[in-house]
Amino acid sequence: MIPCEELFNIFKKNDLDFFTGVPDSTFKDWMSFLSDENNRRLSNIIACNECEATAIAAGYYLSNNKIPVVYLQNSGEGKTVNPLTSLCDREVYSIPLILMIGWRGQPGIPDEPQHKKMGRITLSLLDVLEIPYRILSEDLEEIKAQIKEVKEMVERESRPVAIIIKSGLLEKYSSKIETNNNYEMNREDAIKIIINNLKGSEIVVSTTGKTSRELFEYRKKLGQETRDFYTVGSMGCASSLGFSIALQKTNKRVIIFDGDGAAIMQMGAIATIGHYKPKNFFHFIFDNESHDSTGGQPTVSKTLNFEKIALASGYSYGKTIKNKQELEEEIKSLDKLAGPAMIVVKVNKGSRQDLGRPTKTPLENKDSFMEFLKS
Repeated sequence: MIPCEELFNIFKKNDLDFFTGVPDSTFKDWMSFLSDENNRRLSNIIACNECEATAIAAGYYLSNNKIPVVYLQNSGEGKTVNPLTSLCDREVYSIPLILMIGWRGQPGIPDEPQHKKMGRITLSLLDVLEIPYRILSEDLEEIKAQIKEVKEMVERESRPVAIIIKSGLLEKYSSKIETNNNYEMNREDAIKIIINNLKGSEIVVSTTGKTSRELFEYRKKLGQETRDFYTVGSMGCASSLGFSIALQKTNKRVIIFDGDGAAIMQMGAIATIGHYKPKNFFHFIFDNESHDSTGGQPTVSKTLNFEKIALASGYSYGKTIKNKQELEEEIKSLDKLAGPAMIVVKVNKGSRQDLGRPTKTPLENKDSFMEFLKS
């Protein structure tokens, strides 16, 4: 395993000190290191999504004639196809940059179902995009040679080149920055309060990561049949999925369990929802100002106001809640509200150490969810 400080020193020696991207659990310790060192020895911009990160990197290169590094999980590799082919490609603007890609779902290594396909095609997709890559070694001396080679290739050929990071490559790193929020609730508390105060006929769609895991476990604890839709991948898409269901099932209240990082990643969905105004759509955002499922790296939610964004986009109602009593009262008053409504619940980051994962496969979840929609 390689210490984060050692990896940074190799990047620095090659004059690579500008980083931007979307956090990934494959190298969550590296992400914590970048957050600690931001503006001290390097520049790090956590982007809303991988397309934005690629454009930010391109702007950095155009401004400084220096090579940027874009970090992302391989799930985001598909998202970058457009800017990589229509902005950075050598047949367009020929923008040199380094992609640092975390390899979830690596063949032969057990992982979650949403990572299996992308894990299998990660390298072949890079081949299709005609992007050279190097799988980072576990040997420090070889890593030095690989990063030097990649940097020279990027400069010489003025093109994107990828570095693939396997899970477990980097040593654990403990952040020096304390970012706890000190709110009354954590996300799991808020989920329990909402579920306890619903009538039971509502359609619930939850975002990827720990939100879906906590919802599944609580339904199981209550002995309730799991009838919610767990958006185990497709970060940021839960609200759009639920929006479409709300348009089809107008006699049912549709509840979205979203996260701040996911909502920010696909913030354009808020504009679409506000435009079409489904009255049965209720959008809960659990805002802990972090990418909790990938290690707790900060999002930009601390400096934005979801409530005002929703109202300005056409939502009929918006409110921010910070304690249990307010949340209980809000759920009980949903009958009086016409959607689309956004309720932002400020929560602390973090989760239980023993938090499990859904025991149903995605296909089983889909089938039981569709049966529930028929009822």
